[in-house]
Amino acid sequence: MFKEDASSSPLKVDVDTAARRQTRCSVEPPRTRKPVRTPCGSDAARGGETVRTGGSQPTHKMRFSAFVSVLRSVGPVVIGISLGFTLSLLSVNWTEEACYLDGKNAGDVTLGQDGQLKGARKPNSISTVNDAESEEDFEPRIVPYKQVQQSAPKKVFRAKYISTELGMRERLFVGVLTSKNTINTLGVAVNRTISHHLDTVVFFTGMRNRKVPHGMFVVSHGDERLIWNMFQNIKYILDHYINEYDWFYFVQDDAYTEADRIKSLVDHLSMDREVYMGSPEEFIGGEMEGKYCYGGFGYLLSRTLLLRLQPFLENCRNDILSARPDEWLGRCIIDYTNTNCVSEYEGLRYHHYELGKNSDPSKEQNEQFKNALTVHPVSDPEQMYRLHRFFSEIELQKTYDEIAKLQAEIKNVSVVAFEGNRSAQWPVGINPPFEPKSRFEVLKWEYFTEEEIYSCIDGSPKCELRGIDRMDVADVIDVAMGELNKKYKPVLHLKKQQLINGYRRFDPTRGMEYTLDLQLEVVNQKGHSRSITKRVHLVRPLSRIEIIPMPYVTEATRVHIIIPLTLQDRSYVNHFLEVFASNAFETSENAILTFLFIYDPVEAQQVNQNDIFASVKTQINAYERKYPTVKIPWISVKTETPSQIKFMDIISKKHPVDTLFFLANANTNMNSEFLNRCRMNSINNWQVFFPVHFQDFKPDVAYHNQEHPVTVDLVRDAGHFDRRAFEEACFYNSDYMATRTRMVTDVQENEEILETLDIYDMFVKYSGLHVFRAVEPALHQKYSYQACNPRLSEDIYHRCVQSNLEGLGSRSQLAMLLFEQEQGNST
Repeated sequence: MFKEDASSSPLKVDVDTAARRQTRCSVEPPRTRKPVRTPCGSDAARGGETVRTGGSQPTHKMRFSAFVSVLRSVGPVVIGISLGFTLSLLSVNWTEEACYLDGKNAGDVTLGQDGQLKGARKPNSISTVNDAESEEDFEPRIVPYKQVQQSAPKKVFRAKYISTELGMRERLFVGVLTSKNTINTLGVAVNRTISHHLDTVVFFTGMRNRKVPHGMFVVSHGDERLIWNMFQNIKYILDHYINEYDWFYFVQDDAYTEADRIKSLVDHLSMDREVYMGSPEEFIGGEMEGKYCYGGFGYLLSRTLLLRLQPFLENCRNDILSARPDEWLGRCIIDYTNTNCVSEYEGLRYHHYELGKNSDPSKEQNEQFKNALTVHPVSDPEQMYRLHRFFSEIELQKTYDEIAKLQAEIKNVSVVAFEGNRSAQWPVGINPPFEPKSRFEVLKWEYFTEEEIYSCIDGSPKCELRGIDRMDVADVIDVAMGELNKKYKPVLHLKKQQLINGYRRFDPTRGMEYTLDLQLEVVNQKGHSRSITKRVHLVRPLSRIEIIPMPYVTEATRVHIIIPLTLQDRSYVNHFLEVFASNAFETSENAILTFLFIYDPVEAQQVNQNDIFASVKTQINAYERKYPTVKIPWISVKTETPSQIKFMDIISKKHPVDTLFFLANANTNMNSEFLNRCRMNSINNWQVFFPVHFQDFKPDVAYHNQEHPVTVDLVRDAGHFDRRAFEEACFYNSDYMATRTRMVTDVQENEEILETLDIYDMFVKYSGLHVFRAVEPALHQKYSYQACNPRLSEDIYHRCVQSNLEGLGSRSQLAMLLFEQEQGNST
């Protein structure tokens, strides 16, 4: 192994400046022999120097033997040095090498004037002090750490909707040009015919009446000048809607627009083109080149066109004079965007039709009329509605034709399917029937006749067919007869004699299914008749699911809990306060508890001597001392006939209109989870919430001959959700006051209505709000027998009695008690 020592390197370089100014290499041989000087570089090959082994002149033989002896001793050293030197040079990069004339160590490296290294860079394995100084730039330097002062983090603003952040826009904006005189007539008619088909419809007018029609978004510019109003219309859209829509459609209120067709048109147009589309017309006088879109038939503007027009809109207002707003807009677009009105673009045509005076839409047979996007002029709202009916029937018939075509295609394809025609379910295009996986999933059929139904809500085996159920059965029979006559006419004519059997069930995968056994009278073309029985099957399919927007609600609303107390309810107060304190007082729940003490006249007279609620008031004071931040107000009421409506009349007057009430009783246990659902499900001026609590069965029935548990789980054998109970309710004070106002007329005619109705019936009959019912597992009641008030209405009294009966126990538990009783009687 060859190793090179950096401190005493055997390789040296001498410079002979006196004799021949030639660089020579000296190699040190072993100490036993004298130094042998060999030529350096190419001089050795030329034989320019002699090899001397002694001081006298030797013979040729002696010279040769001496040379061989020296070569034997020095040869391995030279070969080793050469090999090591060669391998070392292979691992470095080469630069220019300078000869050193001052005799310094060849390892010294100097810098030239240009700052570059002069001389060969030594191998990486060789290190000297001078190398370290010359390669100062390559040494790692430690940068002292300086603590950076953290600036306040920038607040990131995110868009409210994903579509805004991604730059997604709606397709079509519709602006209806109306006036103060026609907004309540033609404007309302336009709104009723197109608003439910389009996303955004805005009515632009110069002046408007004090009362704006309901359900219309109206923008008033405060001026009757037509050109000024058109300028303001375009400016308003550029300021408020230009980043939200791709297409902008303007139409007058005396034109009928087929909304679905205009939507289909813009869905097939490129959004990034400058398009001015409508009914092209020549300018009055013919002096100006180009064509504008006549406003009577409406016109379509692309977002790209309006953005290009935006910088020049003020110039148009100042420089262009015109008597007609559609001409003014057309000249503005042509002058500054060089875009003319077109009736056809990208193979799509803007169809329109000019309606004659006193024309009847139902008698129009013109194909241009049937294909029109807009029809103008419309003289009155009645004509507008007739046009809407005519075009709706056309679109409906197209839909039926498409359905029939798809059904025929499905039948044709099913022929070559693996199972043949059996693979095509009936009706074609409707989801197949639900297939139960076990006997517990089998759907139940309801049997009915034209007068009675054998599946009642209250569990009775038979009840009268009335209300919406009666209308449903009558409609199904009419549809069945219509389809049968459509199939057999003109050969046979069928008349219904009676419904023998009727069956229906609700299939969640497809809709309501019906099976009817009809007794029919069949009359042929010759007038002969006979009676037959025909079974038909019908399906009322589920329509498209619609997402209903709900108003925004928050869980930060304070809940005012109202607990009415009578003499019989005092025993529940202790447990109620204990549970409520752990769930609300200790957690600082945003809720206020209020007790309503109900006295009858006799109890009220003795309140100073013998207050029946003295113990309750003492408990209230104790909890107020235990929780200093909690106040529990209470109200005393004297009445002979307790009524929820009368109680709420008193409480409502003592609270603001935006108060959220939760009406309950002392036997109800609640927690924060339920209070949050009370806040979320009660929506001011929209919805009231009546939860269905879970009530325990009677312990002697549910745990017969067993030890009663301390806590009850929500399982089938422990209790049930009492659908007959409507005592708990969440609603806003403003909704209650508005509903009570609608009752004034009926109350004046019959004052007893306040005693016969409860809060639930009042909201159902007199409010236009959504009454929401849902099971509530966080609302729990122990078993208690309710004293039903006979002064209430028949329905409410029946609900109360039924609730007591169903709250005794499950059917299996009651059956076991009856079985044990019969066994005991038999022995």
